[in-house]
Amino acid sequence: MIYMKNTSLFRSLPLLSATVFAGLFSATVSVQAQDVKGSVAAGQAKVWLCSGCHSIPEYRADYPLVYRVPKIGGQNAAYIYASLEAYKSGERKHPTMRSIAGSMTPQDMADVSEYYAAQNATSPQNPLK
Repeated sequence: MIYMKNTSLFRSLPLLSATVFAGLFSATVSVQAQDVKGSVAAGQAKVWLCSGCHSIPEYRADYPLVYRVPKIGGQNAAYIYASLEAYKSGERKHPTMRSIAGSMTPQDMADVSEYYAAQNATSPQNPLK
C-alpha cells in the first residue's frame, strides 16, 4: 500500500477533469460555429417565419409583454447570429424567439444572419427584410 501525504490533489481531480473537459468542449463549439459560413441566397428561403414580425414597420407584439419588434435588415450578421444563439440557449428570454431559434441549426442561423445583414436602404423593396 502506498500512502500519499497530500491527498488534496486526488480530491480535486474530478473537479479539475470537469473543468478541462468544459474548456475543451466550449473551444470545440466555438470553432464549429466559426466554421459555419452563411449564404444570403439560402437565408432568403429561410426567413419566411421571421418576416411575420420583423418586416412590419412599427409592429408591436403583445406576448409576453408589449414591445416594439425591431427591423433587423442591415444589422451586423455576427450580432444576429449571437442573438439567435442567446435565444436558443435561454440567455435571452423571449418564448417565441426561443422556440424559433431552438428549431434552427447553426447553418440556418448563419444563413438568416447573412440574409438580413445584406439588406440595406438600397435593397429592392423586399417584404422579408
